[in-house]
Amino acid sequence: MSHLMRTLKQTVILLAIALFCVSCSQIPSLSYNPWQKVLLPTESTLQDIGFTSDPNHVWVVGSNSTILETKDGGKTWQELDLELGEQNFRLNSVSFAGEEGWITGLPGIMLHTNDGGKSWSRIPLSEKLPGEPNTILALGPQSAEMTTTVGAIYQTKDAGQTWQAMVQEAVGVVRNISRSEDGKYVAVSARGNFYSTWEPGQNAWVQHNRTNSKRLQNMGFTKDGRLWLLARGGQVQFSSAEDQETWEDTQYPEISSGVGLLDLAYRTTEEIWLVGGSGKLLCSFDGGQTWQRDQETEDIPSNFYKVVFVTPEQGFIIGNNGVLLKYEEAAQAA
Repeated sequence: MSHLMRTLKQTVILLAIALFCVSCSQIPSLSYNPWQKVLLPTESTLQDIGFTSDPNHVWVVGSNSTILETKDGGKTWQELDLELGEQNFRLNSVSFAGEEGWITGLPGIMLHTNDGGKSWSRIPLSEKLPGEPNTILALGPQSAEMTTTVGAIYQTKDAGQTWQAMVQEAVGVVRNISRSEDGKYVAVSARGNFYSTWEPGQNAWVQHNRTNSKRLQNMGFTKDGRLWLLARGGQVQFSSAEDQETWEDTQYPEISSGVGLLDLAYRTTEEIWLVGGSGKLLCSFDGGQTWQRDQETEDIPSNFYKVVFVTPEQGFIIGNNGVLLKYEEAAQAA
């Protein structure tokens, strides 16, 4: 009897694998690939990309104290050596407002420029800072907003000389944290067990249970202010327009294992791009209702960590092994 049960179990597993493969094969492929791989002078893991007011002047930061700059819209890149000492930093975030820019990273480093990156100064950080600097957003002249690895939020209005705490208590170690254009935040816990939200005026983070048993990978804000989430197994979900506590039906654009889906970005109000492990790249042209995959990127030996559009015409994807893809509108038109 036990032998029969094992045989039946193996049969069910084989059928599930077969159905999994069939479902993957039914995902339509894009008729074009609008992304071009750009040669970089590094093999470091890239962490963030920042845009100046000049659309041709863009910055990328990453592990091994990597700082890259382009002045031709991303066609060619130069690496900067700021002589930060023997310490090896993982630079997590870069942001510009006009000619003023900021870079943060681990362990505890913050850099600031007033001249478009021609020169950088190091901003001292308090030893009492909860967590390590995680993200930085340039808000305007001498002003920026920083988050830490435990969800503390600070603002400066004097170029980093003093910082004001925006939330009374940190939320705990976060996997990732995202900010909406109007200053709201959503943070995913380090283990993906729950997520937390905060908006200006609140004293503390508000914790929320995840929508189902799948651990969360990443969360962010849609163009119209709703929440989106990515969870293990290739799950995508959007919150309701009426209530962020209510979620629309779960979607599985491509059932995945391993690293899975890692980031999402809007090119337009209806066109969404999804990136993930093993060169995974998916696109929706109807606001996330249906999806297509870009097969041409699947041979790139990299996990895609982040996709960013500064305008519908200018976008980038960054990953490990020094991989950077540039959006080419001309390829789409062709």
